[in-house]
Amino acid sequence: MTEQELIFSVATRRISALRSLAGHALIHWIGLLGLTAAYLQGGAVKVTDFAGASAEMAHFGLAPPSVMAALVIALELGASAMILSGVGRWAGALALAGFTLMATLLANRYWELAGEARFLAANAFYEHLGLVGGFLMVARWDLLRKDRAILIGETAGPAPG
Repeated sequence: MTEQELIFSVATRRISALRSLAGHALIHWIGLLGLTAAYLQGGAVKVTDFAGASAEMAHFGLAPPSVMAALVIALELGASAMILSGVGRWAGALALAGFTLMATLLANRYWELAGEARFLAANAFYEHLGLVGGFLMVARWDLLRKDRAILIGETAGPAPG
């Protein structure tokens, strides 16, 4: 075996190992956990400080504040649970995508600001658009997986992880 063939063989084995690791159900679930982490944390904080959550809703003009806070808590925690469990994953992902887009348009109107406040709000705005994109990809993947299962006569069930 030449040196070039040996390098190619080692590289091929490493790529195969990385593909295997990246396709592992635990890696998939950790990625979903990372995507939902802010919503799990946000929902938990709102539960433990409901008065603060209600004040936040009032700050953004959402009424009645306590009802809106309860709805946001249910959405953040419920949709995250759907995504992580795989039960209605696509619906949970679409719900958080829509919620995140609306909340971002409400809370991060950087075009109305100037200076450092504009810079910070713009960063938050585009970071949240990234989350929206991630949730749309999760919904698409879940629906495509279910469609493939139907075509080959299997039940899709919850995805691994």
